[in-house]
Amino acid sequence: MKKQDVLNLIKYHVERNENAFRNEAIGIARYFDSIGDSQIAEYIMGMIAQANQFVPQGSDFESEYLKQIDTHNLEPLNLPIAISEDVKGIINAINHNIGINKFLFEGAPGTGKTEAVKQIARLSGKTLFCVDFDNLIDSKLGQTNKNISHVFQEINSLPFPGKVIILFDEIDVIALDRINSNDVREMGRVTSTILRELDRLSDLNKEIVIIATTNLYKNFDKALIRRFDATINFNRYSKEDLIEIAETYLNSFMKNFKSVSKDIRLFKKILNKAESLPCPGELKNLIKTSLAFSDADYEYDYLRRLYSRLIKSLDDISVNELSEQGFTVREIEKLKGESKSTVARKLNKEE
Repeated sequence: MKKQDVLNLIKYHVERNENAFRNEAIGIARYFDSIGDSQIAEYIMGMIAQANQFVPQGSDFESEYLKQIDTHNLEPLNLPIAISEDVKGIINAINHNIGINKFLFEGAPGTGKTEAVKQIARLSGKTLFCVDFDNLIDSKLGQTNKNISHVFQEINSLPFPGKVIILFDEIDVIALDRINSNDVREMGRVTSTILRELDRLSDLNKEIVIIATTNLYKNFDKALIRRFDATINFNRYSKEDLIEIAETYLNSFMKNFKSVSKDIRLFKKILNKAESLPCPGELKNLIKTSLAFSDADYEYDYLRRLYSRLIKSLDDISVNELSEQGFTVREIEKLKGESKSTVARKLNKEE
């Protein structure tokens, strides 16, 4: 910091030039933060806040393209052990602060990529900002490139870069393979801009953590993949993992439904009989809607709906077929909504 910075601060205060005063004060705070004196940096920003000045830190930061994401009161994140270990590794890398700060999360929709980023921000004590692609993408030729450059200018202007994570959620919207895209020239320009800005960010600001997610990894630009320090695959759920997660969802949702009866054994049996299970996000919605749509007069209707959604409509399946699938007479009674004696009689008749 130079003497002129202090003189400018006094000058802008006398002139009542609030914008210039704010920018000068932020510059001074950033200087102290850069040399490791975060205490005085935070004190300066706090004093500005008390004076009702605009302070771009934490929850007060405002931006055209960056939106702060709330990381409080998050639901528990149900991840397989392999993915959980990778997430812990990322938190360790962030805390080590050695320049390993750019990560790519790839996987199908609903596999927990975005929620994992929120948890990483919470556990590492950082503020999370998400790039708003709705405002970023412009149909006007070349404007998207300018907007991307503007985004990175905003990222580089953050007063406490070591205390934030920037999320590019579903970055494939703007960074698909330049060779295979339909509009090679325009997509090439956009992706090249991102490559250039990421390189520039690495040179100028090694503290900011960048995490991007993609549902279309196979179509992702290979040069851009190399800009990330690590890629985490979220498509690693076994059927056992999904059944365990589904049970967690059921236990959580059933608290709000007084008219249903829990049968975990039959619930897990239905999941096991399904040829395949959807990803956690879709599975969560499936269980919730099965409960929400269930008949209040029939306590096991949610299991009927779950079976019909995952395996086959119960209207098109006989009690004998259910028996062949390994369901007991009592379980068939619950699924078909018929009495135990009726199920037994039908089974004897079909035999």
